[in-house]
Amino acid sequence: MTNSTKQRATKKDQLIRLLGSKNGCDIKLLSAKLGWQQHTTRAALSGLRKAGYEVAHEKPKSGGVSKYRITSSPVTREITPAAVEPHGA
Repeated sequence: MTNSTKQRATKKDQLIRLLGSKNGCDIKLLSAKLGWQQHTTRAALSGLRKAGYEVAHEKPKSGGVSKYRITSSPVTREITPAAVEPHGA
């Protein structure tokens, strides 16, 4: 594969990868890694939720920094021929 055919990871891909870690990430770290302001990072988390990802917000009981992590990805439906055929065809 040459450089011209390699697909670059999008910011969304990077966000999903960071949130997929076992321990999750805090807003400050996510913002620094992605080069976004914190409010932009929070908006991106909302966008992931709207896209069907379950994003857990974990606040430590002892105080400290809240962390976010993906607990499940959106379910993709399998398209069957019956699902695409018009009714009565």
